[in-house]
Amino acid sequence: MKKYLEFLKHIIKRQLKNENTFKWFQEQNKLIEEKKSNSFEFDISFGMVSRKIGKNDLYLSQDDLTAANLLREGFNPSKWTIDTAVRVYFLLKYSEGNEDIFKKKFEQLYKFADGQEAIALFSGLPLFPSSTELTNIVTNALRTNVKSEFESIAHHNPYPFEQFNTNAWNNLVLKSLFIGVMLNPIFGLDKRINFELARILKDYANERWAAKRFVSPELWRCVGPIADETFISDLKYVLVNGLEIEKKAVVLSLVQSKDKLIKDKLGQYVNNFEKDIKESSLNWDFIQKDLIENSLAYTQKMNKEEKINDVPVSYTHLTLPTTPYV
Repeated sequence: MKKYLEFLKHIIKRQLKNENTFKWFQEQNKLIEEKKSNSFEFDISFGMVSRKIGKNDLYLSQDDLTAANLLREGFNPSKWTIDTAVRVYFLLKYSEGNEDIFKKKFEQLYKFADGQEAIALFSGLPLFPSSTELTNIVTNALRTNVKSEFESIAHHNPYPFEQFNTNAWNNLVLKSLFIGVMLNPIFGLDKRINFELARILKDYANERWAAKRFVSPELWRCVGPIADETFISDLKYVLVNGLEIEKKAVVLSLVQSKDKLIKDKLGQYVNNFEKDIKESSLNWDFIQKDLIENSLAYTQKMNKEEKINDVPVSYTHLTLPTTPYV
């Protein structure tokens, strides 16, 4: 824990250049350090962080991000704000590595947390003690449709990869597609591809097509590597009729396939992009960047003759069991 505190204090101190702001941080830190901040007072300070410190993005160099990952594999605060960093620091300091103190305080804080506070609590999961005991809280929190809160769990966070069972993991991926959250920043995505997820996503894609709605090309990343003959018609449909970005995504996913029939039936399409793949100009970072820049254009092109509200479609039958743990 000490190494986490040192890292966070370094980047916080570097950014808090306003004398009054840094003074407040130092005062709260001293109170926690000297155990003069009781539970109630700590809660007040935790809640006041955004007001006292601000919500600016955290300034991090590539060296900082490399150091973060060396401290803890998967720890990536690249999307953190300064108030998130301070809140994570305070909670680590307060608990002093004591799992019982931490768990009790985390649960208290989350019960009354606003959006920014919840983001900090979930962003800090890779660093917190006994966070393995919080799986129920974290999986239930994924019911939110607030993207920033959802992404604090789903993006650049190794916690779901390490702690979620298969049902919870599959729900995370499916919910990401439901609410328009990118899959590429999900830590460990490729390592937890499974056939049940691929089947659900195939059904989801068919529902979207039936409603003449855009299907995120990222979906195929979780399908192609594990697809068997039952997926061939859907994959070929995209390779023949899809937008260019969709074709590229399917091809990229099929590169990882070990299924002989898939390779025999669809290998010719993969060959069309062989050069781009070998030169690494076609990868999932490229797909993500293209989607961010052109998603509206893709959606409008797909839906140009269809008013979305005219085709009510429910996807609830695609969801997995509501109990995300076994």
